[in-house]
Amino acid sequence: MKPFESAEEAVKIIKSGDRVFIHSAVAAPQLLIAKMTERAEELEDVEIVKLHTDGPAPYAEPGMEKHFKVNAFFVGSNVRQAVNDGRADYLPVFLSEVPGLFRKKILPIDVALIQVSPPDEHGFCTLGVSVDASLAAAKTAKKVIAQVNKHMPRTHGDGFLHVNEIDYLVQSDAPLHEMPIAEPGEVESRIGQYCADLIEDGATLQMGIGAIPNAVLRALKNHKDLGVHTEMFAEGVIDLVEKGVINGTKKRIHPGKIVSGFVMGTRRLYDFIHDNPQVAMLDIAYINDTAVIRRNPKVTAINSAIEVDLTGQVCADSIGYKHYSGVGGQMDFIRGASLSEGGKPIIALPSVTGRGESRISAHLKEGAGVVSTRAHIHYVVTEYGVANLYGKNMSQRAKELIRIAHPDHREQLEREAVGRFGRIR
Repeated sequence: MKPFESAEEAVKIIKSGDRVFIHSAVAAPQLLIAKMTERAEELEDVEIVKLHTDGPAPYAEPGMEKHFKVNAFFVGSNVRQAVNDGRADYLPVFLSEVPGLFRKKILPIDVALIQVSPPDEHGFCTLGVSVDASLAAAKTAKKVIAQVNKHMPRTHGDGFLHVNEIDYLVQSDAPLHEMPIAEPGEVESRIGQYCADLIEDGATLQMGIGAIPNAVLRALKNHKDLGVHTEMFAEGVIDLVEKGVINGTKKRIHPGKIVSGFVMGTRRLYDFIHDNPQVAMLDIAYINDTAVIRRNPKVTAINSAIEVDLTGQVCADSIGYKHYSGVGGQMDFIRGASLSEGGKPIIALPSVTGRGESRISAHLKEGAGVVSTRAHIHYVVTEYGVANLYGKNMSQRAKELIRIAHPDHREQLEREAVGRFGRIR
């Protein structure tokens, strides 16, 4: 068994100019992050590459930009201000293609900071709650530092690393970050029911976390033979597994398995996936490959948006010029679902923002990014109903979307649609 090192000693291998990958989501190794950042005065131009990470990001604080250059594939809350202030940067990329950036040496990794479950009797650790693109980073990095944590679930699938593939083992048993279930309100519950009505028995589901996905899951208790093939899931899935609603029997690939790249939730979720052969934690390049997604029947992909314009263009990563999140896997699954036999790609969002602005807009805000094009979109759902845009022209799309917009905004949207398209029919 390889001996444990102190975190302070391990992070000394990081040099100025290195590219450092940080393990994703709730797997972010906070002790290693803290000890690396404490060395800031000794370092210059260390590039941090990462997807979303939970918890503090001290390397992105003001004054750190000389020492650490953040290159984020997803703009989470802990780096959002830094990105929008110009102290950090955002790299737009489909989630399915992130592992390829490492494997093809487009962004070769010098050091990977990861968090793993304890090694078994054969010397194998697992990446636990986050395999996603972290597997590719760990497998291709010149050096790997692993924070070994007894609280990290041991998961089945692709995320195995032998201790011989790890250069430094650091012991730290801090509990994993937990995300309580987001309770759906009235608006989210209505959206959830509309989405559930579109889901057929035997469908394969993709959805994320948050109030709307939780509302959808709660509305599925009377469905039958559902499967899961998703980039991530939360603990609302567990109740449906226990009720037998999710059993994966109709899936054509990985039948009976819940397939995911990462999870975020509470200890209940982490305990559920621990040593559970029903859950396959796989490489995100495979999970989000449209050629793989489409092989399952009735793939129903439910994704969110910041705004949708009257032609069906979806902005999901920015509010105007301000970066808010990332491209993520939306396009991967929207396209994969549309190619699946009986598949349904769905964009679900409340009709208005917290300030009462319509999220169904005549045109996207200046600077807004198009994550999913108007040609990709089939269903858009708000609390006012379902708009089916597939096979519809511009004016027909406008009519459908105005119908599910908030009543306070429909008249203005109609005027703008008529001005743009001449009429709506």
